[in-house]
Amino acid sequence: MTIGNPFRKTGMAWIATAALMLAPAATRARALKAIPAPSTDSLQDPQEAQDKEQERREREQEAREREDEKREREQEARDRAQEKVEQLQELYDDGREDLDEDRYDQAAVKFKQLADMNGPQTDAALYWIAYAENRRGKRDAALAAIADLKRRFPQSRWQKDASALEIEVRQSTDQPAKPAEQGGEDLKILAIHGLMNSDPERAMPLLEKVLNGPGTPKEKSKALFVLAQSGSSQAMEVLGRIASGQSNPELQRKAIEYLGTFGGKHSGDLLAQIYANSNDPSAKRAVIRGFMISGDREHLLSLAKSEKNEDLKREAIRNLGLTGGRSELQQLYQSESSLEAKKELLQALFLSGDSQKLAQVALEEKNPELRRTAIRNMGLMGGKEPELRSIYEKETDRSVKEEVLNAYFLGGNASGLVAIARNEKDHELKKKAVEKLSIMGSKEANDYLMELLQK
Repeated sequence: MTIGNPFRKTGMAWIATAALMLAPAATRARALKAIPAPSTDSLQDPQEAQDKEQERREREQEAREREDEKREREQEARDRAQEKVEQLQELYDDGREDLDEDRYDQAAVKFKQLADMNGPQTDAALYWIAYAENRRGKRDAALAAIADLKRRFPQSRWQKDASALEIEVRQSTDQPAKPAEQGGEDLKILAIHGLMNSDPERAMPLLEKVLNGPGTPKEKSKALFVLAQSGSSQAMEVLGRIASGQSNPELQRKAIEYLGTFGGKHSGDLLAQIYANSNDPSAKRAVIRGFMISGDREHLLSLAKSEKNEDLKREAIRNLGLTGGRSELQQLYQSESSLEAKKELLQALFLSGDSQKLAQVALEEKNPELRRTAIRNMGLMGGKEPELRSIYEKETDRSVKEEVLNAYFLGGNASGLVAIARNEKDHELKKKAVEKLSIMGSKEANDYLMELLQK
């Protein structure tokens, strides 16, 4: 390596250099020793600089990977908790289906399993065990389950139903219910329905008797539907009481659903009041779905802004997306500071079909993870041009560029990937584009692969 003359200067420096050259040898030696050594930076090998830059990139990538792993672990923990909730709910739903189909033996087994798991539906499971055992003619087993429910869950909202069932069990024989009696339930509901159309004042007490009694789940569900469908002010009042929690949780959730379906926007304030007064997350979720069914974006927006529970907040945001509330979601995105909430808002924007806002976030958002989420959703919406191309050309973060390639792949846009692969100078990014093209199987992809092979 050639080192430049340390005396190469201008102006007065040339005069000093000339004087030094004319000085005695000893003087020149002392002066040369006093001259600082050339900076190591000026001697640095260009390859060494490249290596350091590569190391810096690798450290940044490792930091991103550690952060991603941490988020993945947290998500896995949430997924496991959610999986358990879903497992319990699936068992509950299967047991209820067995009851509706008069498979009481199977229902009793499933609800016993659910009760043994000691989850949030244990009190409901004990009630349905009692109900199934009574239908099988097992009076002692039914009474034992009712006693267990009363002892372990004195504040349970299944207590009222259990008391009504207990009266029926003590008055009945040890024989299971006869099919003819079960068929009579359908006839009873049909009669009440007809009466509701012609004489609602006489029909209303009959419906309430069914809803408050020990009738079958199917009978109560049909009675509630008849009540909600009538649309009368008296019926809406009764439906509102049930939705407010004056019955068991299962019937409450059904009543909330019917308020959203049949009550329209007029039920919005009542549903909001139920939400505010309830401590039951499942009831709150039912209210959120009720708002979605009725298209009540105003109340969904309010919940998305004010709810402190992150799961319920995300539920409100998601349902706002399902109603097509694009302007509301855009407003929330601008004011929201939580990373997780913003990610949920991007998912909701995807559900609402707002590709324009997703493209804006992908271009302007400072957080790379949010940009990647927006780009991924753009891919799921078809990976169309020119937005993705513009994002790729302006982007400096490598991980975001890779997400653009993935968006092209998700959207089946082989021509976009080919255009990038042809012009990309970064070997690793070009390689990733080609890897995706190699599994797309489209004509554009195959033509480009052949082009590479012929070079």
